Amino acid sequence: MKLKPTKIICVGLNYHEHAKEMGMAIPKEPVLFMKPLTALIYDGDSIVYPKQTQDLHYEAELAIVIKDHCRNVAKTDAKKHIQGYTCANDVTARDLQKLDGQWTRAKGFDTFCPVGPKIVSDIDPTKLEIKCYLNGELKQSSNTLDMIFDVYEIVEFVSSIMTLEKDDLILTGTPSGIGSMQAGDEVVVEVGRVGRLRNRIRK
Repeated sequence: MKLKPTKIICVGLNYHEHAKEMGMAIPKEPVLFMKPLTALIYDGDSIVYPKQTQDLHYEAELAIVIKDHCRNVAKTDAKKHIQGYTCANDVTARDLQKLDGQWTRAKGFDTFCPVGPKIVSDIDPTKLEIKCYLNGELKQSSNTLDMIFDVYEIVEFVSSIMTLEKDDLILTGTPSGIGSMQAGDEVVVEVGRVGRLRNRIRK
């Protein structure tokens, strides 16, 4: 699986339980941020642990892969513009996120956006199990039913702000259970009917 996105858009605080975990109010609209294209890696690639952080976190997510050039897409038409779905890990330097008060540096390092292993199209994205394993131990376990904004609402919202192009990625948020990773760890993101995204952490 290889993609050529023009941008990577991410949604923060999009699971009810994760918002509670972070002690933050439920957002009234999707909270957006972006990752640089240089963050993009794939199944089996290594996540590099930057020297600037001492608290690297996993965040298991469902990612939307856009099908075509589109703008101002209605929620009811969103499905037509979705190529499919894949697993993603919104890797985050949590200490830098807290230090900066915004998310660009904390989530923008090279290798901080693993996706894969494949794109799956014929699924209902509103009720998928989503899990994260660290060295084989289950750390996150939820369902997209807990999303505050579903994938179709997200496509509508994002496309009202910016034009979307083929292969653009939209990460849809992480459930509760986030935590730290260390060099040498293996992290696996599993999304029901999509597959398992496997990456190892290295210095």
